[in-house]
Amino acid sequence: MRSRYLILFIVFFSIKVNSQIIEEKKNFRAADSLLKENSFSVHRDNYFLTGVPINTDITRNTADVKYQVSFKLRLTSKPLFGSFFPYLLYTQKAFWDIYASSKPFSEINFNPGAAIVRPFYLKGGRLTYAAISFEHESNGRDSIYSRTWNMLAFSLKSQVSPRWTVGIRGWVPLVDKDDNPGLTQYVGYGEASASYLIQPGRWSADVLFRKGSGLINYGSLQTQLNWRPYRNENYYVTLQWFVGYTESLIDYKEHKSMIRLGFTIKPENMGIF
Repeated sequence: MRSRYLILFIVFFSIKVNSQIIEEKKNFRAADSLLKENSFSVHRDNYFLTGVPINTDITRNTADVKYQVSFKLRLTSKPLFGSFFPYLLYTQKAFWDIYASSKPFSEINFNPGAAIVRPFYLKGGRLTYAAISFEHESNGRDSIYSRTWNMLAFSLKSQVSPRWTVGIRGWVPLVDKDDNPGLTQYVGYGEASASYLIQPGRWSADVLFRKGSGLINYGSLQTQLNWRPYRNENYYVTLQWFVGYTESLIDYKEHKSMIRLGFTIKPENMGIF
């Protein structure tokens, strides 16, 4: 009888230890998805695109170049409380009227921030990032041309299948209403994103939808088709279409529809948001 209980105890203990080992390995793999990147890495897409409007006349003043530089810095190689990793973030988006006679920059938007990111697995082994960030966005100008707001944002991004990655993000906007009347209506309170690998290593598609506070009048949609000419190089030929509001802060009340073509450098792995 004692030997039977001893065998049962050994079996129960081994099952428990094995389950703990599996869970520890799973948690390690989730954290390792961030640690295998360099501490300084690509945050959002870095791109250089040129294009024309499709909802108004095409002229030297309506065609432009849009480019974005975006990077992140992981501050520690070990997680902090709650298995969160701290990050510093920076994104800069510029609109360059390169076809106009004097080739001015019509707008530059600066978006620094800080975030804490928690990697984990959902049921079925789906890698997921939960993030809390505080960000500032402005165009660095003063007087009537000043556009600025802050946000406290919460996001989830998950690789739901080998080809699909989806994300959802909500924020609490903090806006100076005197300088930016009605800006909250246009930037809204959240966005949803999706990426699909049409042909892994070659073709992919991205969608980003931002909902304004109006029922149907505000918000934006940005879609991209990306082609990777060389599998060993991390750059893409990108066709991008933007329609809606707040593509730039200076013209946040202006509805735009632009189609652009150019080059993109993407994060090596699934972006944190």
